[in-house]
Amino acid sequence: MHFVDLSSFRVAAGAGTIRRLTHAGAGVALALLLLACGDRAPSAPATPEVASAASAAGTAGSGNDPYDVSKMDFKTPPAVLSNERHTGAFAAGAALNLEAALKPLDPSPVKEIRLDTTHKIIEIAPGVNFSAWTFGDQVPGPVVRARVGDRIKFTMTNRSDEPAPGVSMTAAPMMHSMDFHAAMVSPQDKYRSIAPGQTISFEFTLNYPGVFMYHCGTPMVLEHIASGMYGMMVVEPRNGYPTKVDREYAVIQSEFYTKLDPEKRKINGQPLYVLDGERVRSKAPTYTVFNGRYNGMVDKPLQAKPGERVRLFVLNVGPSNTSSFHVVGTIFDRVWIDGNPDNQFRGMQTVLLGSSGAAIVEFVIPEAGSYVMVDHHFANASQGAIGIIAAGGAGDPEHHNIPATSTPTDPAAMKAKLAFESKCLACHSIAGGDKLGPDLFGVTRRHDDAWLARWLKSPEQMLQSDPVAKALLDKFKLPMPNQGLSDEEIKQYIAYFKWADQNLQPKGTAQPQPSAAGTSLAPGQTPSGMSGMSGMPMPGQPAGAMEHK
Repeated sequence: MHFVDLSSFRVAAGAGTIRRLTHAGAGVALALLLLACGDRAPSAPATPEVASAASAAGTAGSGNDPYDVSKMDFKTPPAVLSNERHTGAFAAGAALNLEAALKPLDPSPVKEIRLDTTHKIIEIAPGVNFSAWTFGDQVPGPVVRARVGDRIKFTMTNRSDEPAPGVSMTAAPMMHSMDFHAAMVSPQDKYRSIAPGQTISFEFTLNYPGVFMYHCGTPMVLEHIASGMYGMMVVEPRNGYPTKVDREYAVIQSEFYTKLDPEKRKINGQPLYVLDGERVRSKAPTYTVFNGRYNGMVDKPLQAKPGERVRLFVLNVGPSNTSSFHVVGTIFDRVWIDGNPDNQFRGMQTVLLGSSGAAIVEFVIPEAGSYVMVDHHFANASQGAIGIIAAGGAGDPEHHNIPATSTPTDPAAMKAKLAFESKCLACHSIAGGDKLGPDLFGVTRRHDDAWLARWLKSPEQMLQSDPVAKALLDKFKLPMPNQGLSDEEIKQYIAYFKWADQNLQPKGTAQPQPSAAGTSLAPGQTPSGMSGMSGMPMPGQPAGAMEHK
């Protein structure tokens, strides 16, 4: 029997090295050891090339070890706290990125950044105005880009007592702080909470490469993160990444837990939403989103071209749920767990990220098309964790939990909307253009209720005698299968089509199309948004919800 310390186990594999296996990987390592060791004679010594490579990778003190702690900089002066109130820009510094597309690395070895805290109203979904707390006056906060060895000089003023425009006060001023996961500092000194009007400054040197979260660390941390106080810091290796790419984007997944404001305040005529403490504590978000907005990267896709190599910096903020990040239509050529190239996997389909977990994923766009980014926990995708990489070409990306329309307030139409998305969305759109079958926007203007009822009840009989049905078959070549709908379900479908014809306000062909104000539920009030709360009423889904193609 051979006993091995799994906490520092390394296996040489050809020209590469499987580096430190820990936690979940320890079980795999143990299985490999049992198979490899057994009761056999000792293996021949490793070749000098392999032995030297393994030694260089992990021996502390060697000149080639990038993790030699004796060469790291842990010297940080005490944080400076003052009552000086900053009144300028909420976010400042050449290292900051305010959009998903990242700028090249600022070469300066000293990076001065400012991220002030604010309380403001943000729109997290169409018509959903949320009382948020922010870094740099945006959610997520700006992406900080730096490299190993850089000195970060950070300053933050707590400006939570400054009123949000148009609202007397949405949340009481409160203490806030900053916790950089990329820093190695005393939390009691650098991450202390400061009062409204106070300013804190501190500095530190970046010692490890990775994609790191930053967030407010003031109790209760759960509520501060759920209110929007988080962001990403990208720390490149000292000599840069080993690959060259054409596009770089930051994708930050997070959860919102909302309820209507008990005081019934409104913003520009729309209801105000505030943090729902019960949902936060029960891990039942109303929205799970990329970069702070429900389906935001569907409305504004990331851009790429066929043949290009794309690098995504992906962070799952949480604060409580996991992410299974996936891009439909390609494979992750390289995955660097926590954003460190030394933690490399090849040829992965999905990356599992816990709260505050991150990865860099790289892939090639094989051909023209719309490549859907999605949390493969599809309940999360249905709450808004979805986006598109637009690489040219025509065609609908199917739905992948992109809804057909917003959700009607009418209960009968709401039920039919759910059924339509389960049974019909692969073949039809509503104001999104023809697919395998016709676009159904305007169908109640083209046909009366009696015709629609016959068509939904027995399409195969209509094809034998009805000239309009025959013309549809001639155009689309595929007969509509009989869905076995009850008379009640047919009434619900017609109610949904009438609602869409009366209330949708199409803009282009992107799905879902917007509807008139007050005619649909906010996304967080839809069945997918309510599904995490036990005891909350939900409309029933019709039986037989199988997609046909």
